[in-house]
Amino acid sequence: MYKPTFNKRQVLVFHHFGNKGYSLFSCLGREVVCSVLSVATLTYASAESVSTNPVVTDSTAMTTAREMQLEEVSVTGSRAPLTRSQAARMVTVLDRADIAQAPVQSINDLLKYAIGVDVRQRGPIGAQTDISIRGGTSEQIIILLNGINICDPQTGHNVMDLPIDLSEIVRIEVLEGPAGRIYGTSSLVGAINIVTRPANTTSADVTVEGGSYGYLKASGRANLQKGKWNNQMSAGYSRSDGYSRSKDGSLNTDFSGSKAFYQGQYEDDAVRVNWHLGIADKGWGSSTFYASPKWQADDQYEHTTKLFTAIQAQTKYGRLRFAPSIYWNQNRDRYEGYRGQADKMKYNYNRTNVYGVNLNSYFDWVAGRTAFGAEIRNEDLVSGNLGEPLSQPHHICGTDRDYTLGVNRTNISGYLEHNLLFKNFTLSAGLVAVKNSWSNMNMSIYPGIDMSYRPGQKWKLHASYNTSLRMPSFTEMYYKVQGYNADPHLKPEEMQAIEAGVTYHTLPFTFNATFWYHHGKNMIDWIMDTSKGEQAVWESVNHTKINSIGLEVSTGIDFKQLLPNQHVLKDLKLSYSYIDQDKEQEANIVSQYALEYIRHKFIGNLGLQIARKLGLTMTIRWQDRIGSYTDFDGNVNNYSPYCLTDARLTWQEHTWKLYVEATNLFNTSYHDYGLVEQPGRWLIAGLSLHL
Repeated sequence: MYKPTFNKRQVLVFHHFGNKGYSLFSCLGREVVCSVLSVATLTYASAESVSTNPVVTDSTAMTTAREMQLEEVSVTGSRAPLTRSQAARMVTVLDRADIAQAPVQSINDLLKYAIGVDVRQRGPIGAQTDISIRGGTSEQIIILLNGINICDPQTGHNVMDLPIDLSEIVRIEVLEGPAGRIYGTSSLVGAINIVTRPANTTSADVTVEGGSYGYLKASGRANLQKGKWNNQMSAGYSRSDGYSRSKDGSLNTDFSGSKAFYQGQYEDDAVRVNWHLGIADKGWGSSTFYASPKWQADDQYEHTTKLFTAIQAQTKYGRLRFAPSIYWNQNRDRYEGYRGQADKMKYNYNRTNVYGVNLNSYFDWVAGRTAFGAEIRNEDLVSGNLGEPLSQPHHICGTDRDYTLGVNRTNISGYLEHNLLFKNFTLSAGLVAVKNSWSNMNMSIYPGIDMSYRPGQKWKLHASYNTSLRMPSFTEMYYKVQGYNADPHLKPEEMQAIEAGVTYHTLPFTFNATFWYHHGKNMIDWIMDTSKGEQAVWESVNHTKINSIGLEVSTGIDFKQLLPNQHVLKDLKLSYSYIDQDKEQEANIVSQYALEYIRHKFIGNLGLQIARKLGLTMTIRWQDRIGSYTDFDGNVNNYSPYCLTDARLTWQEHTWKLYVEATNLFNTSYHDYGLVEQPGRWLIAGLSLHL
């Protein structure tokens, strides 16, 4: 399902024909691809809206890759747009076809099948999920929507409350390892970019699903394309009764929510402009999500409302290209320690506003391609329990209470990157300079360098060294409720990493292997010293250092190419990852994040074509997590390995499809978080119409 980008032989790519009598002769002896897809690289600009133009560098000392590629899809992990064949860093890409076949109902569940990604569920079908990369925490990665940073500085727990549906996604890009000079702060151990775009034609889609535990979902999408303008609107609703009950017998893992998303595009010969506006409103029973042996609440509840807006543009001609963007994201959160019992424990209210302005630029010259730019991002929180006292309280809408606390900080960053582009070799080096107003942080510089060498059409070797930082979340700095004691003086986390790998691609086989090493200092975690007995609380602390090493291996077979005379086997993909951290866990110390990671993870995916219109996808995921947790009886338990099997059966017609899927097919009992029960077998049936 997941596949890394790899070196492709040079091709001649057209996005339209010249309508000339001599046009055909330029194709002789060359592979020709007709394409209308677009490039995805520039940070904070719509990742699918940046066109790749031929590199015009001309030097006798440098033979640049003069590929005549017009709008070729490119995911490079660099600031400047480069084609896939030029890319110096590996990026995992999940495209639309992979998404359509996956036996999942949310982006959260989909990311479980990325080999370097750790998806720890607190609730089903995306109710609440923590996502991390390469042994990090959910706070240490950056989530982007069309290249826009949508991370919430309050907490990383709810970042995946998105306004979009799986059917709207063009692709998902996963960049593993520090990405400070590409995506700025927060990208300590990686980045996930979710790319959408309006459809190419006027159309409409409707989807209805139902399944176990009272699950129901209905969604629709309509697109209007006229001339240079393209507008698309979607909306959806989902709900479930939940899979468990509290001690008093009430539902405690139920959820319901609505979402709506509008995106538009204007494009002419000179400029492309994209914009989006989205809202996601959801409430869910939080069961024992934040419980502890000391506070055994089993009927918590949380409700979030999120607003996403952005306008992005990109110039399309001239030596110097510009890609500015401006965005505003708002996050509202209400947490109930005891569901519906404000008199027993008052509700926590938080409202975060994030404003950002970004300018990306690049130009070609005799020595290669150079990119530069800057961003200003302001993060403002008003809260009932997080932050410093406000000089002027703000009223909480719909209540008789006020926001009395708050935090405001501004992050300023600038970057510079240069790319040397040879025929079989790419060198990309740059840095990001960062200054944050919080705690009078000094200007800090984080460099990085990526290299790739293509010894032949089938092979690609890559190596990199990158650094990054992450500012503490407001929750890590100020949360002091019911057994939690945060530290407002936490230091920023910092990471250094090296990586080396090899990719081999030739039909019908693909192979990829990557080795990496991370050295982190001042790593932030919530820990509890159980030796303190009744006085033990969760405390946010800076671990001094954590060293991690890892190996990721994946391979794939395309049976249609290998055995063209058979029509049942489609493809087989196998992936494995290994992680080891040498930070020794102190006696009696229990960790929530930094000392809990997946040591072994294996994923197998098999695609079958049972009949001409009937397809079956089977996926197996086995993982073994390092770490332990203390149960409500005070016993310390190690996490146990588990294996889950998911399946999806699809009948595909031209204008509609019918599907049935099962997650946790064999009803395996397992835990992602020690005190949170996970659901058993979950069956879903759905119908999707394309009009």
